[in-house]
Amino acid sequence: MVDHKRQIQSQDKLVVFEDKKIRRIFHKSEWHFSIIDIVEVLTESPNPRRYWSNLKIQLADNEGFVQLYSKTVQLKLESSDGKKYLTDTANTETVFRIIQSIPSPKAEPFKRWLAKVGYERIQEIEDPELATQRTRAIYKAKGYSEEWIEKRMRGIAIREEPTDEWDKRGIKLQREYAILTAEISKATFGMTPSEYKEHKRLKHENLRDHMTDLELIFSMLGEAATKEIAVNQDAQSFDENKAAAKTGGRIAGDARKELELESGKPVISKTNFIDQLKDASIEQHILESDE
Repeated sequence: MVDHKRQIQSQDKLVVFEDKKIRRIFHKSEWHFSIIDIVEVLTESPNPRRYWSNLKIQLADNEGFVQLYSKTVQLKLESSDGKKYLTDTANTETVFRIIQSIPSPKAEPFKRWLAKVGYERIQEIEDPELATQRTRAIYKAKGYSEEWIEKRMRGIAIREEPTDEWDKRGIKLQREYAILTAEISKATFGMTPSEYKEHKRLKHENLRDHMTDLELIFSMLGEAATKEIAVNQDAQSFDENKAAAKTGGRIAGDARKELELESGKPVISKTNFIDQLKDASIEQHILESDE
């Protein structure tokens, strides 16, 4: 059972083709795959990074790659040393076009594999409820309670509202998204997301997967307030959206402090679910062994 949970936890980070790991990340509602990893699989080059660099030059010279290259996105992916570095990534459609330029006997089976991997996302586009069901199933398999899952799912939906507004208002760079998110978090909890992760003794885990019910609720309040302010004030520039993020976070922060004052208990917690879920898994394993 523990192995099954680890498999579920890792599926968001990578997929496997012929025993080779392909890193991926969910970005703006679709999977983006590491181009370097794909090049390594298809070419078996000892230096896939250099191969990709040379291929970009070749494509630019011969195939009008400028338009195609504009569709590649640099996103932070975890490397073999456990750290995250900016890496060229592309969505399924762009990867297909890149594959066509790589002479390799593995190209066709890789295309079929990629189509199969991407099919899940196509299903979700046609029926968005499938994505919700799959996410719920993953959290349930990890051992989270139904009550927590309900709040987490609502939080995911709320999170999309300010990010969608930022996109409409000219916020395009990943760094800018990170800054705005940090501003909401600082004003709500007094910590940036990275500081919050350190507070909860987390490393590569998703912070919100380790928030308590109240932490999730105040996160949602900060982001919902930010979205409303950005819309009502028609925030356009990065600075205007940053001001909206600070104000939205402050509203949530003031509400958090008021609750703490009245209840006599802090909302901010060092609780993470790593040990809790591990203990639940062990307990379930013991129960299954006794049956």
